[in-house]
Amino acid sequence: MPATLLVAVHVFRDSIRDKVLYSIVAFAVLLMGTSFLIGQLTAGQDVKIIKDLGLAAMSLFGLFIAIFIGIGLVSREIERRSIYAMLAKPVRRYEFIIGKYVGLVGTLLVNLAIMAVAYYAVLAYMTVVLPPGAFKGGPPAMDPRLLLAMGMIAAELALVTAVALFWSTFSSSALLSAALTAGIWVAGQFGSDLRNFDQVVNSPAAVATARGLYYVLPNFAAFDIKAQVVHGLPVTAGYFAMTLLYAVAYIAMLITAAVLIFSRRDFK
Repeated sequence: MPATLLVAVHVFRDSIRDKVLYSIVAFAVLLMGTSFLIGQLTAGQDVKIIKDLGLAAMSLFGLFIAIFIGIGLVSREIERRSIYAMLAKPVRRYEFIIGKYVGLVGTLLVNLAIMAVAYYAVLAYMTVVLPPGAFKGGPPAMDPRLLLAMGMIAAELALVTAVALFWSTFSSSALLSAALTAGIWVAGQFGSDLRNFDQVVNSPAAVATARGLYYVLPNFAAFDIKAQVVHGLPVTAGYFAMTLLYAVAYIAMLITAAVLIFSRRDFK
């Protein structure tokens, strides 16, 4: 078995055994279940509210998992001094980094799958308890296009994981890595605002800085298609494919940078 795959399997098993991870997933599933009760508060909007809350829960708690585990992928090995045992084995440093990333992404996908099953179970229940006319004029409760939004959520979380891994390769503080990752995610939600910053201020320096951040920071807002899917608005195949390609390219860049940084670290 290749060393990269061995590291990935080890990360996956270690992450799956994490009790905090179970708590986060359980809370997300519970939130999607109770969203049925919340939806009853607004007559005629039950299905849309449940769809929106469910997708938001998957995105939010997936983000917690990506940051919580991602920042510890490398720093935890250094703190435990298990990095020395790893370096003594026939595992190259790039295999270690890539394996760590693949293992965590696999963990994220499994947890997203669990939440997706619970999500569709709630929607299936809605089709039973609500009258047939409740879905008239809108997408069906079990709309397969919801998978598009979930795919975008998975791509966004894979990118967040790459950001967390990048910071953890050279930062010895897990708290600092978490803060930097969360900060980049927040800033990435305002890509359009950074691009159009010249409409807000008249300072050329501030506009140039904001425009530079727009091109450097990952545009996480591009992955948010929840509103379009929930309200039955079109999402073109071209946009979906280009956004996924953007995520792959950015992830490749971050993993390459993480490998270069980690390969030059001195652990003596």
